[in-house]
Amino acid sequence: MPTISMFYGIIIAMYYNDHNPPHIHAKYNEYEATVDIKTLKITGKLPTNAKKWIKKNNNALLENWSLAKGGLPLKKVPPIE
Repeated sequence: MPTISMFYGIIIAMYYNDHNPPHIHAKYNEYEATVDIKTLKITGKLPTNAKKWIKKNNNALLENWSLAKGGLPLKKVPPIE
């Protein structure tokens, strides 16, 4: 599971050959969630600041989704500042 970002102990990852819709996986202590990149629908539990980060980095996440589907290396996405 390639990690594309990490901030405040939240690990953001994306799997190669994963199912649609485009989404990320997030883990934080006891929280674990998948988040639809386009709709921001969260399945599971995730701290609020992570959702804001996803919205802000939407284009970079969609670009990584395309790279993953093509089997190409993923780009790191800057953490929350």
